[in-house]
Amino acid sequence: MVVDDSRVILAEMKKMLEGSDMEICEFCRSGEEALEKFGEAKPDLVTMDIVMPGMDGMETCEKLRQRYPEANVYMVSSMAYDDMIDRAVELGAKGFLFKPFTKDALLEGLQGAFKAIESEREKA
Repeated sequence: MVVDDSRVILAEMKKMLEGSDMEICEFCRSGEEALEKFGEAKPDLVTMDIVMPGMDGMETCEKLRQRYPEANVYMVSSMAYDDMIDRAVELGAKGFLFKPFTKDALLEGLQGAFKAIESEREKA
């Protein structure tokens, strides 16, 4: 699931994921929409922009993880500061990708997030 107010990011991600074993099951343009659609979509991973109108990505991540503890969130933003990254990790984010990103950076980041998810499942 991609949560980002930019359709350009969605188009870029779709193109970059072509030929991989990953696909986008849902696109949400706001945090509110992500909270509404997560339960139905049940994605393995949510890429979450931080700066969005209305509820920002940090608040969305927090509310999403409260409502759905199994939710796996991977933050994607051009606005990244150390305290923001630390806060994302505290909220349970599986990683952080800086915009603009390359195909290699996206694929590596998502694969790393999935490895972290798998490692957590093995420990449980």
